[in-house]
Amino acid sequence: MTRIAIIGNAAGGKSTLADKISAGRGLPRIEVDKLLWEQGWKLAPADVYENRHSAAIAGDKWVIEGLGSQASIPARISRATEIVLIDLPLWVHFALAAERQVRWHQEEMRPAGMDARPPTMALFRTMWEVDQNWMPAIRELCRESEQAKKLTRLCNLEELNAYSLQFDLPKE
Repeated sequence: MTRIAIIGNAAGGKSTLADKISAGRGLPRIEVDKLLWEQGWKLAPADVYENRHSAAIAGDKWVIEGLGSQASIPARISRATEIVLIDLPLWVHFALAAERQVRWHQEEMRPAGMDARPPTMALFRTMWEVDQNWMPAIRELCRESEQAKKLTRLCNLEELNAYSLQFDLPKE
């Protein structure tokens, strides 16, 4: 029974890490953005998202990555057996997001599987909002959970890269 929640601001490497953990540990991967967004970057109705999220975290084995609605985070953290908090400085998220926006049409893995890239200004405003208003509560929630479950906090790209190496599959 392994349930890993990867959480952090946009463009911090959550999806890439979730793919590695999913492959390395044989866990189904759940992308919160696919639960939250409809085509064209329209939010799913709140009840639809909540039903999708509740069903997703009800399983015994998973790796789930993303933020979703702020109200859904405590249930996800509570259900997880392990938490990976990607807690990079905001400027790193901005730089990685800008790079991803430029490469959007070359990317194989796009957030929520969307064909259209998210509006850049809206993305950056959301990232600022998450950093300023969500992350303090998320950090505290993770700290409170640390007594009962494994918490890994990654605060820079070097830590993130080193952590992800343990999940690299051997090349044949």
